[in-house]
Amino acid sequence: MTSSTRSTGTAHAGRASSAWATGGTIFAGVLLLMEGILNILSGIAAIAEDDVYTRVGDYVFKFNLTTWGWIHLILGIVVAVTGWGILRGAAWARGLGVGVAALVVVLQFMWLPYQPVWAVVSIAIGLFVIWALCTDQGRRSQDGTSAH
Repeated sequence: MTSSTRSTGTAHAGRASSAWATGGTIFAGVLLLMEGILNILSGIAAIAEDDVYTRVGDYVFKFNLTTWGWIHLILGIVVAVTGWGILRGAAWARGLGVGVAALVVVLQFMWLPYQPVWAVVSIAIGLFVIWALCTDQGRRSQDGTSAH
């Protein structure tokens, strides 16, 4: 195998890997936008009616549901705006996306006694978002340097 064949194969593998990472980043933006909207709705439900959610068993992290509602509402707005920013290609949104996804993972762990299945699903989504945003190398400019 000649060096030009090897470099072409490496370039092709790099493009394929970059396509996966870019697709993952777009999907992460969509997931953050949807997670934010669902957190907003969950927060509104918890603020409006304290009897919407029931606690499953006893748990160390106890807040009343109105407090959880406000946490979900505010975090949902931040997460949705961050997801929109990622979809628009804003440079600030990638770093903030990793931060808010990590915060969502921690808060969903604390939310486990109220919605166990959704909390576990949301934790998995948050971990995927962190992976996708950390593995994307960003858009490349004409000379091969990073555009960010």
